[in-house]
Amino acid sequence: MKKILILFVGLSFLSFKDHKYYLALTEIEHNTKSNSVQMIMNVFMDDIEKAIEKEQGVNLKLTTKKEVTNANGYLYNYLQENFLIKINNSKVDFNFVGKEYEGNIIYFYLEIENITKIDSLEIENNVLIAHFPDQQNLVKAKINGTKKSLFLTKENNKGLLNY
Repeated sequence: MKKILILFVGLSFLSFKDHKYYLALTEIEHNTKSNSVQMIMNVFMDDIEKAIEKEQGVNLKLTTKKEVTNANGYLYNYLQENFLIKINNSKVDFNFVGKEYEGNIIYFYLEIENITKIDSLEIENNVLIAHFPDQQNLVKAKINGTKKSLFLTKENNKGLLNY
């Protein structure tokens, strides 16, 4: 019991230090009822703040009382530049539905409207790669009831899923 308590206390202290791994997860699902593609992306908050500060010169101060008024705009612009999607060989734009914080993770809710059928899904994911060379971006997609995934890195930042 004592070892378990020490483990939990140790893990809680780790959450306040810089993390040693760089992994972002994007989950994609085609909702045939609403004819939309719904996505949830999660990244480490401090990493995306650093990337935006370096690229756009703005310290977002997320989760503080001094959070920049247009934080969603800066985040959306960053995602639009670094997360590109083609459906059925055509580039599509996504909407920024919102964000949510959980500990040191930020969840982005994104949506692509008016998608009735998906035969192929091409992803180019450069989120955080320019500033963190060890960044890895995992994409899990559920399309037409079939689950597939991509593991993207700096050296291999694009992938194609056929359905």
